[in-house]
Amino acid sequence: MAPTASLAQQAPAPPSGAPLARRAATALAAALVLGAAAAPAAYAAAPGSPSAAAKKLPDGLYGTKDPQYDGVWRQSLALLAQHTVGVRPATSAVRWLVGQQCADGAFTAFRAEPGKPCAPKAMRDTNQTAAAVQALAALGGHGDAVDKAVGWLKSVQNDDGSWSSMPGSPGDANSTSVVIGALAAAGQKPASVTSKKHKTPYDGLLTFRLGCAGKEEAHGAFTFQLKGAAPNADATAAAATGVLGKGFVVAPAGPRAHIPVTPPACKDGKDKKAGPVSAAQAADGGAAYLVAQLDKNGQHLLSVMPGAKPQPDLGNTADAVVALAAGGHGAEARRPLAWLQKNAANWARQSGPAAYAQLVLAAHATGSDPRSFGGTDLVTALNATGPEPAAVSGNHKDAGASAKDDGGGIPWWIIGVGLAFGAGLGFLLSGRKRDRL
Repeated sequence: MAPTASLAQQAPAPPSGAPLARRAATALAAALVLGAAAAPAAYAAAPGSPSAAAKKLPDGLYGTKDPQYDGVWRQSLALLAQHTVGVRPATSAVRWLVGQQCADGAFTAFRAEPGKPCAPKAMRDTNQTAAAVQALAALGGHGDAVDKAVGWLKSVQNDDGSWSSMPGSPGDANSTSVVIGALAAAGQKPASVTSKKHKTPYDGLLTFRLGCAGKEEAHGAFTFQLKGAAPNADATAAAATGVLGKGFVVAPAGPRAHIPVTPPACKDGKDKKAGPVSAAQAADGGAAYLVAQLDKNGQHLLSVMPGAKPQPDLGNTADAVVALAAGGHGAEARRPLAWLQKNAANWARQSGPAAYAQLVLAAHATGSDPRSFGGTDLVTALNATGPEPAAVSGNHKDAGASAKDDGGGIPWWIIGVGLAFGAGLGFLLSGRKRDRL
């Protein structure tokens, strides 16, 4: 899951599946290109200067690192994951998220001064907005904020039914999927939300389906964007969930639920079946592609940076677990979940609240216990990255202060790439999308 990038051609994805990379790359790259003036004044950190993490962070915010690029994203995932497992978040945490909304209903990645109106040129982001909608709709009591945000999302839908992370840009599979999840969470029927050309979000999402195109190992995959289309595991995980009308939270189907994965029936590079492909068929094809990649790589997905060896992408692997569970593929979902249980603790500790939230939601989708996740109590660890919850169901062990110390936002590689490429908008905006797996 996650902030997406959709302004330019994409390069191979960054390593290690950092949670915010998938939905915050747009804000990061744009801030780098536009310069420090585009960043909130209180948190803009020039190369070589102290990080905003060293300064006092807003009351109620999750994570200890600079929220400039992913504040709303990580806060939304943290609150949503807590709510999903019976934790009532702190009032200050919810208040912070609500206060980030602009008057037009949109959310940016971070507003240092919520009391001031959003500037007309502030970088409004469909991913941050859709994530906030999913969190606030789940928590309840924020109907006005949710309605305004949904109204803004509808107003920036592309003619083909899709969304981009930054309005006015070509759509992408990830942004379209996270908005579908927001619409569903807000009680809307995504199929009834149509563009000016009468295209639904599902119409838009299915344009990114490669289906039977390309090599057999890529059959069923989705691409991130149409330009330079290539099979993309991250986009496929997002789309296989979104095309079913589901968001970040997928209800567990039960330990015995198992629908066989069905690859698309192909002939001469096209679907054998005449007529449009159904949502269920598209989701099954995406699931088949994900399973093939997971089996190939030892039950995790890979991410690649130019000049670097492929590395496990834990965030995308967690998303694949959710996607497989959404399609009812319980057995296939539990295999990569077991890999995450053995390998994800250090990644989550270093990456912070959004990473813990991803793992909590992956465990929830498979009916697993997030409080006993390969020896880690994910719920307690997530709680420790922010203000003390108002209420916690059950008894949990103390995860220790290290979760708070390490939690936060931007892994080292995002900052490194940003400083190294500065004005290389196309590269950074594509960061994690074009993992040609």
